[in-house]
Amino acid sequence: MNAFLKNMVVVARRDFLAIVATPTFLLFLLAPLFMVGMGLAGGMGASQLADSARGAGRLVAIVDAKDIEALRAVDARLRTAMPREPALLELRAASPATEDPIAIAREKGSDTYAVLSGALETPRIVEREPGSSSGRYLALLAGEALRSRTAGPLPAVTPKFESLSSGGTSIAAQQSLGFGAVFVIFLLTLLLAGQTVSSLAEEKGNKVIEILAAAVPLESVFLGKLLGFLGVAVLFIAFWMVMAIGGGLVAVTQMDPAAIAAAGGASKAAATMAATPAVGWPFFLAIGFAYFVMSFLLLGAVFLGVGAQAGTVREIQMLSLPITIFQVGMFSLCAASASAPGSGLATFAQIFPFSSPLAMAARAATDDAIGVHLLALGWQAIWVALVVYLSVRLFRAGVLSGRSDWRFWRRKKGR
Repeated sequence: MNAFLKNMVVVARRDFLAIVATPTFLLFLLAPLFMVGMGLAGGMGASQLADSARGAGRLVAIVDAKDIEALRAVDARLRTAMPREPALLELRAASPATEDPIAIAREKGSDTYAVLSGALETPRIVEREPGSSSGRYLALLAGEALRSRTAGPLPAVTPKFESLSSGGTSIAAQQSLGFGAVFVIFLLTLLLAGQTVSSLAEEKGNKVIEILAAAVPLESVFLGKLLGFLGVAVLFIAFWMVMAIGGGLVAVTQMDPAAIAAAGGASKAAATMAATPAVGWPFFLAIGFAYFVMSFLLLGAVFLGVGAQAGTVREIQMLSLPITIFQVGMFSLCAASASAPGSGLATFAQIFPFSSPLAMAARAATDDAIGVHLLALGWQAIWVALVVYLSVRLFRAGVLSGRSDWRFWRRKKGR
């Protein structure tokens, strides 16, 4: 086992340095600069997800049973005169013992923009965002409902506005974060795992792979290549993280200190509007990286195993095309599930092995459960081991035979 691990590390270090220690690696690092178009496409998709999720928002009014019909009639009349359709109004009969406006505003599954409770003359309005149009709309509803049912002078309406101290992030923003996680993992996996095929094509063309096969066990060659390319992927991500942090620090140093102080005060006022994943940023980033590793190992192992069956560069490209198309299909599946958390489609995407890393990353943005991610990583690790095992057999058959066959075993002499 020690010799096996030593050979695997040697192959991994060789492949890592063969890629990193070349001038062309700089162009590879700067490849994301040429993918601005794809980033814009991802932003447009996230915007569409946010718009679709925003339609599920609601306003809640907890009033006496005698006021429900008056509020419903006023709401129907006001909606026809508004240029933009307000959120769906949900009316509940008053039950102070069980209906807590703050708890309702923080219910999962729907964006609650504002909650009205108490008497219409002195309503208590809990808003997600201070000074929002949703809270003013509920105050207008209360005033118009009083006007419609009062024959004499209109009583004064003195609403008491409250904002959530930690209202959290809206469902729309969290779904946008989920879509962003799916898009980033898909893009990095497709960009970085695809390099395994090009390297394999080069080594099969100049017979280097045969020299490696004669020197060390093929299992060590396969796992070493996979780990070597994973190291390149980690270096790629670390480079861009350092660039992003450095760019942010440079931008801060160029700003006026007074503007920074003003921005700090504004950020405190807009704390409830900040986009935050359900599990929190530290866990979200850590689990997102873990899911990227799982996705990379799955796709990289498939690329290596299938690519070894080809005898020429053209055959390798033709064999890798169906894998790429399949991965694009997984991206479409996970993007759709990100906009429908908790649905049957999302559950299927989270269970299916090749879409599970992307779908579970999207779930981390909208669901605060943490234990389910540990189960998902275990489930994905089982499939990584299975795919690696099958790919090693394919790799052995392709390298030893030198032809495009799909044997999982060696033929004995004389057969």
